[in-house]
Amino acid sequence: MKIEQFEDKHLSHYSYAVLSECENSIVLIDPSRDPAVYYSYAQKHDAKIVGVIETHPHADFVSSHLQIFEEKGAKIYCSKLTSPGYRFTPFDENDKIVLGKVTLRAINTPGHSPDSISIVLEHEGLDKALFSGDTLFIGDCGRPDLRESGGDINAERTFLAQQMYHSLREKLMPLADEVLLYPAHGAGTLCGKALSEANSSTIGAEKNANWSLQQMSEADFVKELTSNQPFIPAYFQFDVELNKKGAPGFEESVRSVEIANEEFLPADNAVIIDTRREDIFKAGHIDGAINIMDGNKFETWLGSIVYPQEPFFLVADDVPALQRLIARTASIGYEQQIVKAFTLSGGEKSDSKLDIEKFAQHPSAYTIVDVRNLAETTEHPIFENSLSIPLGELRTRLDEIPLDKPIAVHCAGGYRSAAASSMISGHVAGSQQVFDFGEAIKTFEK
Repeated sequence: MKIEQFEDKHLSHYSYAVLSECENSIVLIDPSRDPAVYYSYAQKHDAKIVGVIETHPHADFVSSHLQIFEEKGAKIYCSKLTSPGYRFTPFDENDKIVLGKVTLRAINTPGHSPDSISIVLEHEGLDKALFSGDTLFIGDCGRPDLRESGGDINAERTFLAQQMYHSLREKLMPLADEVLLYPAHGAGTLCGKALSEANSSTIGAEKNANWSLQQMSEADFVKELTSNQPFIPAYFQFDVELNKKGAPGFEESVRSVEIANEEFLPADNAVIIDTRREDIFKAGHIDGAINIMDGNKFETWLGSIVYPQEPFFLVADDVPALQRLIARTASIGYEQQIVKAFTLSGGEKSDSKLDIEKFAQHPSAYTIVDVRNLAETTEHPIFENSLSIPLGELRTRLDEIPLDKPIAVHCAGGYRSAAASSMISGHVAGSQQVFDFGEAIKTFEK
């Protein structure tokens, strides 16, 4: 028996292959959008993928479960509470998948979502590992506010938080201390707020160190779990629905995106996502373009700024970069929204650089816009009287920014402020100067 962990660093996502060597069979757990790595793993071990388990319909990435079913004939297992739009095998409390000496047992663990399950791996009759999906993380547990359907939001998240309290204590904590813990996410995900950098743990270690497993009342747990959660990107609910339906095949969908053979100028008012480096973008870009740089969190910010179903154009330095970014766009299911992808070497619009010394002498002469998350601004304030608008909310709150002074935009290190300053600049359309602190903001940190 072998357990293989796969990591998508950009989305802080872990997926797994459980291999039964005596049967040469594999069951996958929470696979990412591109199934190629799982196919390669199966080929390497001369094994067949016979099953795919979805611990819940994921909000932060698109799964390849339907594609693997269609191409490999693998059964899809998930809770009947998911009510998916594809053929599936119900996998709920005490249901089992047997692979030789390996047994995978389902546990219903609602809390992150009503239909969340966790999977216990038994080997030769002993519990060896827990695949906890988004229920139990290393150092944290899953947030309860991603499935709110438009009713009483506080009631819905409170109800799921209460369910999480009982799922952790009644379903997972009774497992033996030596049981290995394999979650679906690590540090950097927006599905929790205090995750560890580690990629595995044990039930015993989490009982000792994880805040969510400590002794406390249900009311105290609910209060802590529902407070100070990260923002919810626009694409999350879209991905939940897409995963419940099943996404189209990865390679075919990516190949369908048109890449222009030469530099291309979109029509006015088009949404243009320019992924080039901030300094290259500021030297010359298309007026109104939004600078979401080709960085580690590209997918998260693309899915936070661009709305589901909203058409957009994608810009990069060269064709290989475009191809790579189209594939990353597909990991959140946005590839079919790309009208056209094209390269760009310049542009008619350029941005002025903020004179840091001049600003330092007269900061009150500027409207300072802080686009960090609220928890960051509360814990680490930088400027007095700055206007706090988190980047994930900025596009709907641009009109809140006054235009009586030049505008200086900052985040914590320059990535988010590049996107924000480009967005604000396009909105004000030359009626006021817009500056980006970039990395220089670090000189003002207290």
